[in-house]
Amino acid sequence: MTDAIVVEGARKRYGDQPALDGFDLAVRRGTVHGVLGPNGAGKTTMVRILATLLRHDEGEVRVAGCDVRTEADRVRRRIGLLGQHAALDEQLGGRQNLEMFGRLYHLGARRAGERADELLERFGLSDTGRKAVGQYSGGMRRRLDLAASLITEPEVLFLDEPTTGLDPRGRAEVWDSVRSLVGRGTTVLLTTQYLEEADRLADRIAVVDRGRVVADGTPDELKSRAGQDRIDVVVRDARRLAEAAGLLPVPPGDVVVDPDRRRVSAPVTDRMASLAETVRALEAAGIEAEDIALRRPTLDEVFLRLTGERDEREEVAA
Repeated sequence: MTDAIVVEGARKRYGDQPALDGFDLAVRRGTVHGVLGPNGAGKTTMVRILATLLRHDEGEVRVAGCDVRTEADRVRRRIGLLGQHAALDEQLGGRQNLEMFGRLYHLGARRAGERADELLERFGLSDTGRKAVGQYSGGMRRRLDLAASLITEPEVLFLDEPTTGLDPRGRAEVWDSVRSLVGRGTTVLLTTQYLEEADRLADRIAVVDRGRVVADGTPDELKSRAGQDRIDVVVRDARRLAEAAGLLPVPPGDVVVDPDRRRVSAPVTDRMASLAETVRALEAAGIEAEDIALRRPTLDEVFLRLTGERDEREEVAA
């Protein structure tokens, strides 16, 4: 099989409230697949079902070729899970925590110790292995938690919002660790609310809204759905903002003016030709620009566009 995870028509209800409403997903082996959506979209519910911690009501769900309902034991032997909250004993040292997890996975005392040392070295924690986890930084603690989820070298790893609450340094440390895992062949399903995180790590991204996938593709494919490339111009003199807007090589109705940032922005089709034409027009008019940039649509714009389209469809249907 080329897909490590297959979900077809999964549904889950809590009373009258649907948490999953026809969820479909396919994750290729050896890749990072991001699942992006707001709180309450169904991300954590789907992860709990995939990890056999929760039963779905309808649909087919398979992990590493095994049905999560009828072959739950086989699934558990093939997966690792890093939840939103660290599952570590803060009174114990890093090595002691990993040894404890090894023994819980029925490794012998000697093998548990060996595995702990291997993981501490892999995640750059060897020199802190005997320090109490309560003294670790947020990034170190999260890396140790990630190491604990890899005691059995799982085929598939679920990361449920792994960097929530971390500072930028801690997030970067976790990202580096995830990239290293994928380089070794692990398949990673990453749920996150951080658009930058999905953009930086994921080979493909599923955008989830109200219990179903509303779009799935590479980051570039999703960005293309949000519209064309854009040109942004920040002028030095705010009084000439309207004049600068009229010089962009696009129809006037396509230009967005942001007075607070002294910026004008517009979609363009030919990136380089539009940039050159804009620079020449500004110079000829004597308008000084503090910054001129070409950019692709952001994942923020992708998400707002996709979820906004669904809201509009539902209003029309109603």
